[in-house]
Amino acid sequence: MSTATLSCQELVELVTDYLEDALPPEERARFEHHLERCRGCTTYVEQIRITIELTGHVHADDLDPRTRDAIVEAFRDWSSTG
Repeated sequence: MSTATLSCQELVELVTDYLEDALPPEERARFEHHLERCRGCTTYVEQIRITIELTGHVHADDLDPRTRDAIVEAFRDWSSTG
């Protein structure tokens, strides 16, 4: 495990695992170390938490197929554009 500082982009990519408590201890420590020093990422993580709280848990099977397809299309290239 690298002890290098986590970048903002890396934090965004790991936020789901962080919120689901699925990060290994060393990675979680890097994540939290970044949050201690980055107000923007702290705000981002809080916004994600609020979004989850307000929307509840939506599963793909609960969505209308057209809605699911639109979401998939909207985020299809998201990770490659970051």
